[in-house]
Amino acid sequence: MKRFLVFVAVVLLFLPYSSARERMLFNEGWSFKKEDPLSIQKDNRLDYEKIKKWILPSGNRFLKNAPLYAQPQEKLNGGEYTEISFDDSSWRVLNLPHDWGIEGPFVQDLPGETAKLEWFGVAWYRKQFEVSSEDVNKQFFLEIDGAMSYSTVWCNGELVGGWPYGYASYQVDLTPYIKAGEKNQLAIRLDNPNISSRWYPGGGIYRNVWLTKTNPIHIDQWGTFVTTPQVSAEKAEVHVAVSLANAEKDHAQVVLRSTLYLQDKEGNIEGDALVSTEQKVCACSSKTVSQVLSLEQPKLWDVEHPDMYVVKTEVLNNEEVLDTYLTPFGIRTIEFTAEDGFHLNGRRVQLKGVCMHHDHGALGAAFHTRAMERQIEILKEMGVNAIRTSHNLPAQEMLDLCDRMGILVLDEFVDTWVMPKKENGYSKLFVDWNEQDLRAFIHRDRNHPSIIAWSIGNEVGEQHNEQGIVIGKWLSTVVREEDSTRPTTIGNDNPQAGFNGFERVADVFGYNYKPHFYAKFKEENPEIPLYGSETASCISTRGEYLFPVDNDKSGGKIGFYMSSYDLFAPGWACPPDTEFEGQDRVKASAGEFVWTGFDYLGEPTPFTADMTVLSNYHSDEERAQAEKDLKEAGKLTVPSRSSYFGIVDLAGFKKDRFYIYQAHWRPELPMAHILPHWNWADRKGEITPIHVYTSGDEAELFLNGKSLGRKSKGEYEYRLRWDDVVYEPGEVKVIAYKNGKEWAEDVVKTTGNATQLKLEADRQAMKADGSDLIFITVDICDKEGLMHPKASNKIEFEVKGAAEIVATDNGDQTSHASFLNPYINAFNGKALVILRSVKGKSGNIILKAKSKGLRGSQIKLKSTEL
Repeated sequence: MKRFLVFVAVVLLFLPYSSARERMLFNEGWSFKKEDPLSIQKDNRLDYEKIKKWILPSGNRFLKNAPLYAQPQEKLNGGEYTEISFDDSSWRVLNLPHDWGIEGPFVQDLPGETAKLEWFGVAWYRKQFEVSSEDVNKQFFLEIDGAMSYSTVWCNGELVGGWPYGYASYQVDLTPYIKAGEKNQLAIRLDNPNISSRWYPGGGIYRNVWLTKTNPIHIDQWGTFVTTPQVSAEKAEVHVAVSLANAEKDHAQVVLRSTLYLQDKEGNIEGDALVSTEQKVCACSSKTVSQVLSLEQPKLWDVEHPDMYVVKTEVLNNEEVLDTYLTPFGIRTIEFTAEDGFHLNGRRVQLKGVCMHHDHGALGAAFHTRAMERQIEILKEMGVNAIRTSHNLPAQEMLDLCDRMGILVLDEFVDTWVMPKKENGYSKLFVDWNEQDLRAFIHRDRNHPSIIAWSIGNEVGEQHNEQGIVIGKWLSTVVREEDSTRPTTIGNDNPQAGFNGFERVADVFGYNYKPHFYAKFKEENPEIPLYGSETASCISTRGEYLFPVDNDKSGGKIGFYMSSYDLFAPGWACPPDTEFEGQDRVKASAGEFVWTGFDYLGEPTPFTADMTVLSNYHSDEERAQAEKDLKEAGKLTVPSRSSYFGIVDLAGFKKDRFYIYQAHWRPELPMAHILPHWNWADRKGEITPIHVYTSGDEAELFLNGKSLGRKSKGEYEYRLRWDDVVYEPGEVKVIAYKNGKEWAEDVVKTTGNATQLKLEADRQAMKADGSDLIFITVDICDKEGLMHPKASNKIEFEVKGAAEIVATDNGDQTSHASFLNPYINAFNGKALVILRSVKGKSGNIILKAKSKGLRGSQIKLKSTEL
């Protein structure tokens, strides 16, 4: 019997700093311009192959036993944009993270697969900074958390380094190029190739950038690794591996001291030291030192109680602190078993997971901590306890949030190996860069308690051949060399991958959209752990319903919208109920990761091709243009630019599907949800089916006080249906029961005409740091305050005080309105406006919303000092 047992304590990136180490967020005041200077446009010397080759492995410390970072193998001409003397005063000045693609406009002729936005192309970022003359002997490193893509860095006109994979985080050593006591100039070039992604990747330096200053003797980037090989309720043995670097020629004797503390919910050290250890070591050019601390009665990290600790590691020379590195971590055990799935701290935990792409809807690919936190809050309300980072490395701050909020993570490496899915996708890099990218990825993330497995790929084309088996085993070997405390896994859409030898390339097998294969897989592979790595892919549009209700999963199209009866899916996929049954029938499965938690930009399945149905267009203007297109080209172009897969729409509004998952994943929560809405003036006397999602086991439905019958869930039934309801306006009410007792109820009413706007903020205050956000939902309501489910009024916004409007959205997958507009049409009664704080400006915020013919509304918020 094969069992994969793991005991782990984990680490985050380091936090602030003693005087010996300074790590500064380096996001402000960058100058930006698209396109190369004419001098290098002409000779085209910065092509992908050269960029790929000059930062190849020799001397890169993220290859096994290699001590140094990558250095250029040949000089590349960056043109005048790299020079200190170049005048960039005409360039746009902005703050990072930045995604140039989300700024639009939407272009109908661009593919909906990547959101009809121009995210591709070449762009430059420049920034000046001063270095004190007192820092002449310091080391300087530029850390780039994410730049899309083929990024190349110059400092003071000299080529420093770079990294081609757009989702990778990396560091370059600026020390040889820094001029102490003078102004220094950075220039970063991105070249984001078209036809390189299956979804919206974004463009730009879309994650944080940091400038780190250290002494010559210091701890490496991502230079600690904490594990706990022995964990019990009484004691945990904490092992700390520290990677020391010494940029000086001479070796030095130093003292390495590690001290353990509790961490509070804000990420700060709490209380006194719990235990400490120190030892004398020789600081060579590169050296890894291991230390052991014993902790009595440890608090275990868990999804319910994500308790955290901090290791403070100091490098000392005669009591002078040369470096300080803070490492938050959590103590827990994880285990995947072939018999009954996943165990956390010895307790079986069903994975109630979702897959998530990296964009934040209207905010694009630029990472915003509060936007991610809001997404996790909504997902946790639904019952989610796990996220798969499909199909690439996530932002480091996303993992920090999962650590603090108790979310398990399946951390994913790439979408493609050698066989291409897109002409300019990762397959161009895989042969030269897979080891370097993978080792750096594991080094960056291996210390997060939330991560429970490393995914080495997704639906790779090599699932069916010997090459795939060789590559898969190689990648798993690399992962184990870097981190032996977690299993490897891979998501497989080819049913034969479970039976042709490919099932053994990783430790845990993931099936994409194959609930009907779970039983067969377990029969033939009883020793291999199994889970649903990508499931369901139900498609819907919030608030849209098609009649008559067809159980054929290929139906449900309403123009370019999808019916929200949650019965419809692409050919490879299924409604949520089908996957629930597959999981319940095969108890050995560890759980599932639904595609997807939120709608995302791009991949608007099933509307990814040209259409020839004029009824897909609703307004007279759209129809007239469509008729012209059809006459001239014989086809109609599809407006869809974002996905229909989400359980929550792009704006963060819950679809009906949210509640079937909540009912199934949170059986202890009294809840009931009715669909559809009950505004159907044109359907009087017609059959209008009603579905109910509830955590109860039976329910009684009432229409205008009259009972329509009481129904019970049968085995493998996850919704209750009244399919013969004849529409009449009024009130629909359901009373749900559990074990024969009243459990929960829901009411849906026919609304009156829209008369007013109602605003509701996700929170009342934010920090005046220039990046914090508040999300305000706008409902168009009748005089009783009920949201009108068909309203589409235009809403205009005005903000006064310590905030600015950064984006608007409404969840409409076909809208080509710019997200940057301070106005938007409601979609099925709802809209969203996002406010961002102004750095250093605290005080009151007044947001006003108005709409012609409706009573306006305003909301008072605050921005607080840091």
